Amino acid sequence: MSSSNSTYGDIHRYEPARESTAAAVAIVLLTIVEVVFVGLFTYGLINGWGTEEVGNMYLGAVLAVIFVDLAFVLLLYRKEFLPDVMIVKKRRRKWEDLYIREEQMEGTSMGGGAWDSVKRAVYPYYKR
Repeated sequence: MSSSNSTYGDIHRYEPARESTAAAVAIVLLTIVEVVFVGLFTYGLINGWGTEEVGNMYLGAVLAVIFVDLAFVLLLYRKEFLPDVMIVKKRRRKWEDLYIREEQMEGTSMGGGAWDSVKRAVYPYYKR
C-alpha cells in the first residue's frame, strides 16, 4: 500500500531494468532470425506457394514462427530493458466508473409505477 503522505501520480516503487548484455545479444539474434523468416514468407507469397495445399501450410507455419519469434523478442525487451514502476493511483469502487458526471451518481429516473420495479430488478443498488 502507499504511504499516507503520497499524492496521486507519485512513483511508489521504482526498480531499474537489468539491461544485461546477454539479453541484448539474444534480441539482436532473434531479430535477425525474424528478418530471415519475414523474407522467406514474402518470397513464398510472391512465388505463389499459397496456391498449393502443402505450400499454404508451409506459409502458415512460417507465419506462426514469425509471431512466436516476435513474442520472444518483446518478452526479452520488456523483462530486461523496461523498469518496474508502480504509480500511486486513486482507488475507486467498481460502480463509480459507470457514471459520467457526479450528478448521475444516484442514477436517473426512468418513470413511475411499474418502471420502478423494473429499475430495481435491473439495477439492484437503486437508492430507495
